[in-house]
Order: sequence, then structure tokens, then C-alpha cells
Amino acid sequence: MDKTNGKLTVYFEEPFWVGVFERIEDGKLSVAKVIFGAEPKDYEVQEYIQQYYFSLKFSPAVETVVKDIKRNPKRMHREVKKQTIRTGIGTKSQQALKLQQEHNKQERKERNRKKKEAKEQRMFELKQQKKREKHKGH
Repeated sequence: MDKTNGKLTVYFEEPFWVGVFERIEDGKLSVAKVIFGAEPKDYEVQEYIQQYYFSLKFSPAVETVVKDIKRNPKRMHREVKKQTIRTGIGTKSQQALKLQQEHNKQERKERNRKKKEAKEQRMFELKQQKKREKHKGH
């Protein structure tokens, strides 16, 4: 049976609070970034996860090493505390976010190019129609 690990890091990135969802499935890491705006309360984060987690757009998956370690709950609590003091996200997560940004950029460029071509085609057809009407009148 495959295992899925998830992690949410919330930190302040001037001027907004940002959440980074990290998901590891089948040894591959994918990431989704969410901008909260004002500092979210714990219950707001919980509600957000329940409402929107499955509609998040995760980045393309990046190979990663999965560590399967059983930990003492007290040690885990100390680790979480340490992580909340540090800000930022992991290098692999940054790579995954960068991939997602590049992917979105490519999609946007493609959409804009198609829009521009369609507009040029419409203008060309309009000119052709005007020429035909002009010659009909003579």
C-alpha cells in the first residue's frame, strides 16, 4: 500500500501570510502555495484545509527521498516547535514551486499567443470583407 505524507508550513512573507502545502506520494514531492493575507488562526487554517485541500493546484512532482522513521511524540513536538521558529520552506519545495510557476507561465504564454492570432485573423477577415463590399459597389 502506498503512503502519502503531507505537511503545511505557514510563514510571513512580506506583506502577507503564506501557506505551503507539501505532499509526498510514491517518493515524489509536489507543492501548492496559498496566500492567506492576514495571519490565519489555527481554526481558520483547519477550515481552509477541509474546504479547499482537494481543489489546490499542486506543482509537478519532483523526486525526493522519503524517510520512514518512527518518532517519539515529545521529540516530534520539539521538531515542530523548531520548525515554527524558522521561516521559509525546503529546497525541494522551492524547486517544485518553481516548476509550477514555469508551467503556469508557459500556459499563459500559449493562451495569449492564441488570443493574439485569433484577433489578427478576425482583423484580416474584416479587411477582406470590407474590400469585397467596396468592389461590389463599383
